[in-house]
Amino acid sequence: MPVKRRNHGRNKHGRGHVNRVRCASTGKAIPKDKAIKRFIVRNIVDASSLRDIKDASAYPEYQLPKLYLKMYYCVEAAVHQRIVRGRSKEARRIRTPPERKSFASKK
Repeated sequence: MPVKRRNHGRNKHGRGHVNRVRCASTGKAIPKDKAIKRFIVRNIVDASSLRDIKDASAYPEYQLPKLYLKMYYCVEAAVHQRIVRGRSKEARRIRTPPERKSFASKK
């Protein structure tokens, strides 16, 4: 049988067993190496509340802490939510990660 992916959809490589994690969207238990992982950094409060808090704060330079979340998605949920997309046979061979958008502050 021909194989679709050279890693068989896993990132295991020599490990016998991999623990399962829960999908953030569906709650399905999936192997950790197969899950699509995304690291999300967000503000704890939304932008309008952030402005109110800064105005009421006694410390002018205080930075509110951020929320750091590592999300795991099953393949079906990640495709459905367009976190990842299906790629053609030729495009699957490209293993370099896509370019990251830089959010550098402009002066």
